[in-house]
Amino acid sequence: MNALVMNCSPVRDGATAEIADIAAKCLSERYEVKNACIDDFDIGFCKGCRTCHRTAKCVISDDTEKIIGIYEWADVIISVSPSYWADVPGQFKAFIDRCTPWCNTHEPHASLRPGKRGCVIALRTGSSMRECARIFETVEHFYGHLEIKPCGTLGLCSVEHKEDVESRKDEIIRFCREI
Repeated sequence: MNALVMNCSPVRDGATAEIADIAAKCLSERYEVKNACIDDFDIGFCKGCRTCHRTAKCVISDDTEKIIGIYEWADVIISVSPSYWADVPGQFKAFIDRCTPWCNTHEPHASLRPGKRGCVIALRTGSSMRECARIFETVEHFYGHLEIKPCGTLGLCSVEHKEDVESRKDEIIRFCREI
């Protein structure tokens, strides 16, 4: 079985990356794992032309199909996202927007291999779980349109710096062992 851990943050070495690394290491005990960062890819903005609604293909040539290839490879996808103004970072949102050709909201549409499961780990600097819940909703909504079955969420509050993750490590490992 294959697992993708997607760091939805443009920061490759911060708290989100630290959490993604812990998740990838834990999951590697049972899965073949790819650990990717959204910032490793060139993703253009959706033009809203709706060509994909007729063709199931996007007119923009960038790395979106490369990422979709990794999603296709994976049986389990774990999206690890910080809160940027109470939602996913813009880079990840741009990727979500570009996945319209694979969305089940129109015909024709491309599709991923069935049977995939998706989890979400959200983190934020404040103490309220409300922003994490908003991230869960965004990512699970995205999963739903790709027909990826949501299978779990973990919210981590009061995490601002990489050093803040150490005290949450056991919680992250427990969550990943249940995937």
